[in-house]
Amino acid sequence: MNQAQSIPIHRSNDNSIGHRGKAGAFGTTFGDHMFSQDFDGDQGWSEAGIHPLNGIRLHPAASVLHYGQEIFEGLKAYRRADGEVCLFRAIENCRRFNRSAARMAMPEVDENFHLQALCELVALDKDWVPSEPGSSLYLRPAMIATSPRLGLAASTQYKHFIISSPVAAYFGDGHSPLSVLVSDHHRRAVKGGVGEAKTGGNYAASLQVSEAASRNGFDQVLWLDAIEGKYIEEVGAMNICFVYDNEKIVTPALSGSILEGITRDSILKLAPHLGLYIEESRLAITEVLDDIDSGRITEVFGCGTAAVVSPVGTLTYKGEAHTVNNNMPGRVTRLIHREITNIQYGEVDDPYGWITLVK
Repeated sequence: MNQAQSIPIHRSNDNSIGHRGKAGAFGTTFGDHMFSQDFDGDQGWSEAGIHPLNGIRLHPAASVLHYGQEIFEGLKAYRRADGEVCLFRAIENCRRFNRSAARMAMPEVDENFHLQALCELVALDKDWVPSEPGSSLYLRPAMIATSPRLGLAASTQYKHFIISSPVAAYFGDGHSPLSVLVSDHHRRAVKGGVGEAKTGGNYAASLQVSEAASRNGFDQVLWLDAIEGKYIEEVGAMNICFVYDNEKIVTPALSGSILEGITRDSILKLAPHLGLYIEESRLAITEVLDDIDSGRITEVFGCGTAAVVSPVGTLTYKGEAHTVNNNMPGRVTRLIHREITNIQYGEVDDPYGWITLVK
């Protein structure tokens, strides 16, 4: 497959605009259409097309239901100030999708064809891209193993699909600092495992702790490494950054158990152009908390596609709360958020080649 291949499109018969383009609770409203294609070990990829959103029929023995062989991605389409619609660094999502596929013993997809499918789906459902400030059309590519077999082995059949959902800002106004619980006993992923793959098991493993934290008034959970239980990895489903002395952004180095975030990478590339230093290193939780208490760490924020950047106001570890920047969003956090979203929404020129216009 290549980018020039035609993708058959079957349009929905529903011509009413209705609530299209209205951003609701994250991921609860869906666009009219979806893309899908099927893989067979003997025939390769086939049956690619865009068609009205519908259910997926699976045999009760489908491998995804028993052994969790699946992957997904998350990216957004933005309605720009000039009325055009664009994607942000979408080819990087396509590449990461294939890295996840390789780790989960699944077939890779043609990256240019995947990008083409994203663009054509968004073009067809352009009315679903909201225009409210901070809103966007969230896109969810996924691949699931569909072979009906109960023996433990990689599937020989797969379905690759893309759906969409109009969303508002993930954390409300995006600037209310989060209260974060540092998990002292449970771990998200282990080095050598599948922590760097975007696969559902990583997130399912976090739910028990996240739900308990929410019941106790926390917004997110900070995860430590699974081997020593002392080094910082991710916060919720986001990468995390620490600002030292108002001028240096430090983020945990990729270790094999940390997802290689596209927003994280964007910040690392963008920061030097904003007069900020960057560093990737191993960060011990006790040292970080000491630096917060001393004022050396002036800001903390999570970063990811859903929220872009979200300031952290408190970190609670072993029952003791540590407050960051008087529980207020800082200058660097606001600057990074503004610079990235200005590019995404077409408020400024894109000097990095990150934007794909949807024609």
